[in-house]
Amino acid sequence: MELRAAIRLLGVAASVFAPGVLGAFGYSSSGGNYVIDAGSANPLIFTVSQSNCDIRSIKYRGAELQYSSQGSHINSGLGSATVSISQINGSSRYIKVTCTTSTLTHYYVVREGESIIYMATYITAEPSIGELRYIARLRPDQLPGEHPYGEVSNTAGSSATVEGSDVFIVNGQTRSKFYSSTRFIDEDGHCVYGGSDLKHVCMLTPQLESSSGGPFFRDINSNNAGASTNLYFYMNSGHVQTEAYRMGLHGPYAMQFSRSGIPRAKTLDMSWFGELGITGYVPASARGRVTGRATGVQSGLEGVVHWFNNNAQYWARTNADGTFTSPLMKPGTYTMVLYQTEFKIATTTVSVSAGGTATKDIAGNYFTNRRTLWQIGQYDGQPTGFRNADKFLRMHPSDSRMSHWGPLTYTVGSSPLTDFPMAVFQGVNNPVTIRFNLNSAPGAATLRIATTLSFMGSRPRATVNNWTGPAPPAPTKIDSRGVTRGAYRGYGEVYTVDIPAGVLVAGSNTITISSISGSSGDRFLSPNFIFDAVELYTN
Repeated sequence: MELRAAIRLLGVAASVFAPGVLGAFGYSSSGGNYVIDAGSANPLIFTVSQSNCDIRSIKYRGAELQYSSQGSHINSGLGSATVSISQINGSSRYIKVTCTTSTLTHYYVVREGESIIYMATYITAEPSIGELRYIARLRPDQLPGEHPYGEVSNTAGSSATVEGSDVFIVNGQTRSKFYSSTRFIDEDGHCVYGGSDLKHVCMLTPQLESSSGGPFFRDINSNNAGASTNLYFYMNSGHVQTEAYRMGLHGPYAMQFSRSGIPRAKTLDMSWFGELGITGYVPASARGRVTGRATGVQSGLEGVVHWFNNNAQYWARTNADGTFTSPLMKPGTYTMVLYQTEFKIATTTVSVSAGGTATKDIAGNYFTNRRTLWQIGQYDGQPTGFRNADKFLRMHPSDSRMSHWGPLTYTVGSSPLTDFPMAVFQGVNNPVTIRFNLNSAPGAATLRIATTLSFMGSRPRATVNNWTGPAPPAPTKIDSRGVTRGAYRGYGEVYTVDIPAGVLVAGSNTITISSISGSSGDRFLSPNFIFDAVELYTN
């Protein structure tokens, strides 16, 4: 009896773990798909097309979560791919799906016992659609909610289109998938959720080294579009693109299924990915670090250090004493930038070697040798505190919840900061007027206008009392809508206007700042720029 029982147990074990037989953990082939069982306590079973790499079914705790009319996939689907599957026995047991085209390799990985689909994407050329993204297309009846964005990107049941084909009116509010966004430096997992057991499906992106845009870039994260609820990981896009796309391995990243809270990217260990033979993966042992101290950041603002080259990008916040330690980085020479919050104040270079720690301090001296007569806003790379700056990330500028855009007049010393607009649109609130008093004529002075983003070549031109300053050259063009999509970060142009002696007078003075451009447009799609800070000073 004991021998027969042992033989039966061996047979069960073989059927469970054999590659061709579906069991508690394993995979099978059915109907042109690979069927993968994660063997987890909260069962996760999903299918991957053997012809094009689409996920065609996701069953979690018995509920089908996959949208039926379209698959979940990289880009907008690969169309066709060479798809293979294997089981790997390392520190744990893994199932790896490899999808290959001439310029892209995408991986799905499951680790035994986890309700997580790990992924990574290796590219040698930018996809033809012009952006690199993973889209999980899920069922809105199962997963209607979006975390942490609430309703701002829920466009189901829209009654009208405000702009293009991606900003809508829903229940009198403007909504768009673009309003679901978090700065890369703050990203710690975004989710869709719902159901009686409050299932969460979360995209976790702890590795952003091959993405583009730096620590403050943000892009689409989720969208309940009505027919489907879409969960995204945008690795790069043309949405306010400020640098070239990076090739190589993007990820690893993960789609985690949970009913016990919201998982966090920062606590997700993916160091075991080195056991899987992933093209382009660089293990910790082949990386190095940078340590140092940053100085020159104004009190009350955050210090951020950013490293980047053509192959990779990294960042770290500084400690209270200015010290910092970078993440583990690929070997190479990097541009190293210091920001106060998001405003660039210093740049240098540093080289990183495998297994080494480079020491490099960085000092900002942007704000020395000047006597400020007045300043409006902070040099923080954001439109902090200005009118509608508290709303524009999550709604269109035309939304009825926005405060009146103006044109506005700001009086130095008495107006609240909200009397100064965060942006000047040529077709809406051009110009903005600044009134101020001086105890005495200062002689020559400088007006500094710091901006964060320009659209359609817009830039500020100043008139001081009866004197009009020169028209500055057009900024570098970013071929993308900006503020209407909830974006504010571009190249961060800073314009200085040298005011001759005799223009400013004792007593009452007026400065108007106008948006000028060689282009034209309609209202909020007219040329515009976003303010960071405005300052009048003498040397």
